Amino acid sequence: MDNILEIKNLNLFFRSDDKEYQALYDVNISFERGKLHSIVGESGCGKTMTVMSVLRLLPKTAYIKNGEIIFNGENLLTYKESQMRELRGNKIALIPQDPMTSLNPLYTVGNQLVEAIMAHSKVSKHNALRKAREVMNLVKISDADNKLSMYPHEFSGGMKQRIIIGMALACNAELIIADEPTTALDVTIQKQVMDILSELQKEYKTTVILISHDLALVSNYADTVNVMYSGRLAEQAEVNEFYKKPMHPYSVALLNSLPSAGTRSKLNTIEGAPPNIQEIITGCKFHPRCKSAEIGLCDISIPNLEEKTSKHFVSCFKVEKNMLK
Repeated sequence: MDNILEIKNLNLFFRSDDKEYQALYDVNISFERGKLHSIVGESGCGKTMTVMSVLRLLPKTAYIKNGEIIFNGENLLTYKESQMRELRGNKIALIPQDPMTSLNPLYTVGNQLVEAIMAHSKVSKHNALRKAREVMNLVKISDADNKLSMYPHEFSGGMKQRIIIGMALACNAELIIADEPTTALDVTIQKQVMDILSELQKEYKTTVILISHDLALVSNYADTVNVMYSGRLAEQAEVNEFYKKPMHPYSVALLNSLPSAGTRSKLNTIEGAPPNIQEIITGCKFHPRCKSAEIGLCDISIPNLEEKTSKHFVSCFKVEKNMLK
């Protein structure tokens, strides 16, 4: 298997008032080259911190205590900041959550595209402008010459997000991290943006890591699913296997909470809330919310992430197959 990125035994902490709190626990994820991978879970489960560790764009109070982040065979945690600056945007690009604030309002879209292309591709301004026109067509924004002279506020949220996707591809990024890229968009525009991202990912064989809490969206676009809960991996599987046979009680609860089309029945919910990083919970961190938890086991011991069936990994003592109602 050709992996472009491997996160190995990643442990991340936050410092606060002379104390330290752990946010990520021995995170292990491999990302196969050319596929669209997803990391899912509730807000605060560690999705964004995991991928921001890859980019080394962490809050000042956060630090990586140990682990490895192997990109194209090299450990990024040994890189100097100058090396990371060269890597960001060039080899690894970020599509942020909010397209409204991702582009500089004082410069035209054309200026920003040209600047990004010249910074990472080392081409002339003339060739960069030609590439910018190609990018606009690539992300299905018509009348490129006119649009390049416009400012960000003249574009819709969906068009801005498409421009950012195009910028990542124009800089020949091998890996694109899409952090909740459709959160600020309405449903119909979400589909347009994801369709374009998926089409371009397949056409250019780019690797994409999609961070999302939207399991319905993930089912339509991702190749693999990584479920996180409170800084740990709960489940990992290929997308078809995950939706057919979810094994972790948390995964099952998430899928059971999805609304069904054409029904007016009450939505299922997961009682309680994910713990904050200052909250001390012994054993499996999901056990206070888990209907399958066994007292004397789940509240004392931490389960390892183990392969239960081929390429299907679960961190649970009480694995339950086909629990979907």
